[in-house]
Amino acid sequence: MKKQVTSIEEVKRKIERYCVYQDRCHKEVEKKLAEYHLIPEAKEAILLHLFEHNFLNEERFAKSFARGKFRIKKWGRQRITRELKLRDISTYNIKTALKEINETDYLTSLHSLIEKKNNQVTEENIFKRKKKIIDFLLYRGYETDLVFKTVNELIA
Repeated sequence: MKKQVTSIEEVKRKIERYCVYQDRCHKEVEKKLAEYHLIPEAKEAILLHLFEHNFLNEERFAKSFARGKFRIKKWGRQRITRELKLRDISTYNIKTALKEINETDYLTSLHSLIEKKNNQVTEENIFKRKKKIIDFLLYRGYETDLVFKTVNELIA
């Protein structure tokens, strides 16, 4: 589907609104720009404008992404890292973003997820129960050693 646009200025304004609505990564903006079928020089000019006027900031995106996914979806560090890598975020920005997650909040979140899942699982066999909880937490992106240690402490 080709979008109808009259000028580069119009595309620039649309992409600015796209970036203001929510922090975006470089990859998302390039994907959005591709929908407009612009010549490479026009794409570069728009991207340069977005960087110069701070519409596009990878570090800010990575930080808000990490905070949001942890607070709202209760993702662990590994899942957040994996998702940021899929968006071509640099290792430096990923490390900076992970510093946004408070260690005590992280452990509190892990404990509450374990308790919640433990109440949901109907399995009577303690080993199968633990495996289901551990699999759930690993899928959420929590570190393996931390998950095993915490599950074994909380579920006897």
